[in-house]
Amino acid sequence: MDLQIIADLKRPADTRVVLLVIDGLGGLPRHPGDQTELEAAHTPNLDALATRSVTGLHEPIGGGITPGSGPAHLALFGYDALDYRIGRGVLSAAGIDFDLQPQDVACRGNFCTVDGAGRVTDRRAGRISTGKNRELVKLLREIELPGAEVFVETIKEHRLLVVFRGEDLGPGVADTDPQQTGQPPLEPRASDARSQRTAELAGRFCHRAREVLADHAPANMILLRGFASLPDWPAFEDVYGTTAAAIAGYPMYRGLARLLGMAPLPAAEDPRAKFAALREHRDHFDFFFVHVKKADSTGEDGDFDGKVAVIEDVDQALPDLLAAEPDVLLITGDHSTPWSLASHSWHPVPVLLASRHCRPDGVHAFGERALVHGGLGPRIPATQLMPLAMANAGRLEKFGA
Repeated sequence: MDLQIIADLKRPADTRVVLLVIDGLGGLPRHPGDQTELEAAHTPNLDALATRSVTGLHEPIGGGITPGSGPAHLALFGYDALDYRIGRGVLSAAGIDFDLQPQDVACRGNFCTVDGAGRVTDRRAGRISTGKNRELVKLLREIELPGAEVFVETIKEHRLLVVFRGEDLGPGVADTDPQQTGQPPLEPRASDARSQRTAELAGRFCHRAREVLADHAPANMILLRGFASLPDWPAFEDVYGTTAAAIAGYPMYRGLARLLGMAPLPAAEDPRAKFAALREHRDHFDFFFVHVKKADSTGEDGDFDGKVAVIEDVDQALPDLLAAEPDVLLITGDHSTPWSLASHSWHPVPVLLASRHCRPDGVHAFGERALVHGGLGPRIPATQLMPLAMANAGRLEKFGA
């Protein structure tokens, strides 16, 4: 959907829309024919909501495409990720309020563990504490690069931000994360001539980082991902005509929301705290993006039962969200993170849309197999969900005569 068409159709309305994203919601069963994590979870509130909603499964990018978190969220906001591309670096910078400049190239880093042969044994360094991260970041800030500045900032747990600042820097640099253990970190390679200097600086920085961190196992090396520069995108409010807020704990999601013009609201990671923040600010905004992370984290850890527990916790807290009385409630995930793959996957993602104007479709359970039969269909493009939510909120005019 062309965002300009939506922007031309937008109209004001005294309605509120809530998008609840349970990160990595979709999953897979333990054995063929068994239940997925979502199906195995006891979710009476989600099931009851499904009975009065229109439901289905959405595809963030397209069939067979496994999305990253940034593109998947962009799609949920209605921005086609094939047209609006960005790396994690800029999202991470925005998420911690780093003053990124137009000439900067930012990347998201992971502290990781490498063995004596230089092979990655843990891509997240055992998820070290944020306090330990800060100690190690102080060491990395001592690294100097010829002809350029480098900034290193703590994000959270094992995550850090690295920003290169200087002349003639381009963002076209490949990740150094091999995406699997047993392999050494990759060399940062430029995809175009403009980015060659960035790749050289990143290579020097990684080499020095390994020397600096050598005695600090498990966090004795770094991996760099998502090299990117500032984009120029239409603001969410300009497209949909809403005043928008984001209730998200992890910096990348706050960063993406801020890049689209959403106001970040503070809240703890617990779903109840997030829903309390929604109720507190209910009268100040008419669109809320609420993000719950840990279903994705447990999926990436291969923890079936842990992911079930996270989903059940959200379900138990759901009445607190419903107490805010949103006119439209869209509940989904950004992508699937099956426990068995311990990573994002290409599988379609559960979704429900509840409003007084939706057509309930006869689905009575919020789970993958039931939702295949929902009124939104088994593979609705994620980019269509936000226009549908705005239409249900009475925020879109008729198209044409």
